[in-house]
Amino acid sequence: MVPPPTEDAVRRLQEENERLKRAVQELSVLNELASEIGASLDSEHIMSTIIRRSLRSVRAEQGVISLVDRESGDEMRTLVRTAALSDDEHSFHLESSLLGWVHLNKRPLIVNDPRNDARFRGVVWEDTIRSVLCVPLLIKSELTGALTVYNKLDDDGFTEGDQRLLAIVAAQSAQVVENARLYEEEQAFRRVQEELALAADIQMALLPDSAPEVPGYDIAGATVPAQQVGGDYFDFVHEDPDALAFCVGDVSGKGLTASLLMANLQATIRSQALMQLEPAECLTLANRLLLKSTDPDKFATLFYGVLDTRGHRIAYANAGHFPPLFAPAGEEPSYLGSGGLVLGFVERAEYEESSLELAPGDVLVVYSDGITEAVNAVDEQFEEERLAAVVAEHRNAPAASIVEQIMETVRAYAGDSEQSDDMTVVVVKREKP
Repeated sequence: MVPPPTEDAVRRLQEENERLKRAVQELSVLNELASEIGASLDSEHIMSTIIRRSLRSVRAEQGVISLVDRESGDEMRTLVRTAALSDDEHSFHLESSLLGWVHLNKRPLIVNDPRNDARFRGVVWEDTIRSVLCVPLLIKSELTGALTVYNKLDDDGFTEGDQRLLAIVAAQSAQVVENARLYEEEQAFRRVQEELALAADIQMALLPDSAPEVPGYDIAGATVPAQQVGGDYFDFVHEDPDALAFCVGDVSGKGLTASLLMANLQATIRSQALMQLEPAECLTLANRLLLKSTDPDKFATLFYGVLDTRGHRIAYANAGHFPPLFAPAGEEPSYLGSGGLVLGFVERAEYEESSLELAPGDVLVVYSDGITEAVNAVDEQFEEERLAAVVAEHRNAPAASIVEQIMETVRAYAGDSEQSDDMTVVVVKREKP
């Protein structure tokens, strides 16, 4: 006859049964969770599923996953918040002290008496928070986030078993969440690259295919973006055989926004040029149109000139753009004065119109700030004096060669220093007989 088990044996058997029951429960939770999130790359869906499963497993009211902010490296931001009860359940505000503790210690935390917990002395908790269980999301010992649940439905608060289960969930979920986030960042980066490519195509389509052929004149222009998409713009309008309108501008912003603003500006200037308006009047109308069709923080600088090919005179106006460089034949180059406010800044802007006579051999160079503000390895700018020296040295060369010499000299000066501004140059030169 088999003797009855002792009390100690019964207790050990019950403990073993309890352990096996917990293990089965944990495996069940992990299997269900894996089947739901294993094939997903949607971070919000993944985190929402993790929270719902966690709340059901530990019988809590509400949960949230917070992820480490990659930009700051030590801050945490809430990405998902899910209530376990009715829609009337209000969302708790995560305590910064709570997340700071997990960030510092990188281990699970149970707080069943928030207001009297010595670890959080001085912290003001929300009245509705009765208990908290927070576990870290770790990847190779690096904290990537935290899973927090609030208010155990049982009055006794969260247990060590709850902590163990949630820690297992967090350990198995951290990499899945991170993979989804990395995938979404990659997709976002790809969309940005596609947008930049589209913007670059728009900008290239706006630029002239070639310089206009004007009897008695040699004309050239070029632009070199500092990045994939730039803000510089130049154009020629040669509908009248006796007149050539030309401009160099710099629109604010980068990317697709700058490209669209550039397209708007080009359409506006071309329409004014085709109406054969005087330069000052053209800029006045362009300013009003740009102001009404763009956001308040968008603007553009622009030099606009009209060359009278019979009278050999350039009438021009300047809207906040860098003064062009004029190099008369046999004389020292100088910079043209006069100007006005940038386009799109105030509605009632007025622009001064000036004129310039071109003798044979005279050269006018219109450029963007990327030329004179290019910096070298010690952060010194190229500046106007160096530009004047390049033009003085090469003024007898063809217009295209002058443009190329300016660009090459600036590039050599900058060396390997990264440039933040685009470089644009337009040269108008009256040929010698």
